[in-house]
Amino acid sequence: METRRILLFFALAAVVVLLYEAWQTDYGSQPVVASSPSAQITDGQFVAPQVSADVPNSPANYVQPLGDTAVTDSATNAAPIQALVDAGNIHVVTDKFDIDIALAGGDIRRANLRAYPVSIVELDNPFPLMSTDPSNLFIAQSGLLSKSKAPDHHAIYSAEASAYTMAEGSESLQVVLYWQSDDGIEVEKTFTFTRGSHLIDVEHRIINNSSAEWSGRVYRQFQRTEPDDAGGFRLIYTYTGGVLSNEEEKYEKIEFSDMRDKDVKLDSANGWAAMIQHYFLAAWVPDKEQSNHYFSKALDDGRYTLGLIAPTVSVAAGAQAIMADKLYIGPKEQHVLEEIAPGLELTVDYGIFDLFSRPLFWLLEKIHSLVGNWGWTIIIITIIIKGVFFPLSAASYRSMANMRKLQPRIETIRERAGNDKQKMSKDMMALYKTEKINPLGGCLPMLIQIPIFISLYWVLIESVELRQAPFILWISDLAIKDPYYVLPVLMGITMWFQQRLNPKPPDPMQAKILGALPYVFTLFFAFFPSGLVLYWVSNSFLSIAQQWHITRKVERAG
Repeated sequence: METRRILLFFALAAVVVLLYEAWQTDYGSQPVVASSPSAQITDGQFVAPQVSADVPNSPANYVQPLGDTAVTDSATNAAPIQALVDAGNIHVVTDKFDIDIALAGGDIRRANLRAYPVSIVELDNPFPLMSTDPSNLFIAQSGLLSKSKAPDHHAIYSAEASAYTMAEGSESLQVVLYWQSDDGIEVEKTFTFTRGSHLIDVEHRIINNSSAEWSGRVYRQFQRTEPDDAGGFRLIYTYTGGVLSNEEEKYEKIEFSDMRDKDVKLDSANGWAAMIQHYFLAAWVPDKEQSNHYFSKALDDGRYTLGLIAPTVSVAAGAQAIMADKLYIGPKEQHVLEEIAPGLELTVDYGIFDLFSRPLFWLLEKIHSLVGNWGWTIIIITIIIKGVFFPLSAASYRSMANMRKLQPRIETIRERAGNDKQKMSKDMMALYKTEKINPLGGCLPMLIQIPIFISLYWVLIESVELRQAPFILWISDLAIKDPYYVLPVLMGITMWFQQRLNPKPPDPMQAKILGALPYVFTLFFAFFPSGLVLYWVSNSFLSIAQQWHITRKVERAG
């Protein structure tokens, strides 16, 4: 029966689309961060480490003098790769962050998000977005490139205190690091934290107390290893890696494999650079009018750098200059991100159905503002979608009901034809023509709805708003699996019941495959986020009600 084959094909195609990323595993050896020789301090003066490949190469239009130890023209000419220098950390606590800023380079080497616990059973344990864990290294760095002496991310800064805490009632907190050369160049690197915000202002103030003009460029970069996914496959795959935005490409993924294949080298204004993962991201956001040089590099020890280099700034003798940037470290909250920089909200990655997903998210937010519970919001939006598509669904169910009425006659045709498939197909098409039934009528209306269903799938997977959102009773977090597997079992039961309403496949092999699908789906969805399974269960109950109602009408009319 051709209709059944087509239906089966589309059902399996939908499964492949939804689960494609779930089966992606990363190949290759796990990255290892190289050990680093300690930085040396002699007579109070910092002795620069060996040339390191993790400092960005200067762009082609930047003149580099001989003897400059801050940068290297080629990683192949560098000494053994310099890993993280340990010169002590500054501990910073605000209402949003628990952060460690390294005195070596002023790196942000640890960033815990206080408003986002690791899990609902560890509410006092904030989510660690950045860390120096070798298996999941993720840090934010910035420094200066200059013909003269200037601090890169290996330079050692000093600070007035080793710990800072945002005071009650204070709207901001500043942490200032200091660096000075022996020829009169001073640099103040200031981090400004604002209450209620995950956006950090990062400022380099260059004070030229020398007798000559100073010129240089500020660079900002992320350094990261590929996440350690050892321990099994991921049922829900979301992109982890680099993203760039510029005037030509508003949202371009730079995967770790892309960085291995080729370095990014381009110049553009009105952009940003980010490293993203499920629910969270970190992004360097320069002034939108500023033209920057974008770069990436895969280092030999499994680390990757991605960032931007600003235009050259000249500071006359006796003068000062400020280079200001913004660093976002936090959740993928669309409304917040779109206010920070154009296109930054695209890091909430809905894939190829973004056109449908964003209106669906908008509708979800509006419903949630009324009901205050994301579980009921999912149920309500499912009802709305089923209502909008009811005419198409009705046509599909009506076609299947008519096919079901013909089931005895189709069985007769099959018995008469025996093994003659050509005769069976010819007789069945004649039957469809006589009864004025379109064998594709049951699948085409459902096919039109697939983009909407997949769009909602990605909205439920990508939206940080559903992370640790409770529903009712045992469902305390819609972003993780149902702890008692109640929803997956309900989904399998509803799928089995739906099959009873459909015409029975004449082909025994097709019947066996379809009969196994409820068990296969139950197994898969047992480990899916409960918010997603709640949507499927709600959709299945509504589909059963619609199909049962239409089937009864068709059978009574017959």
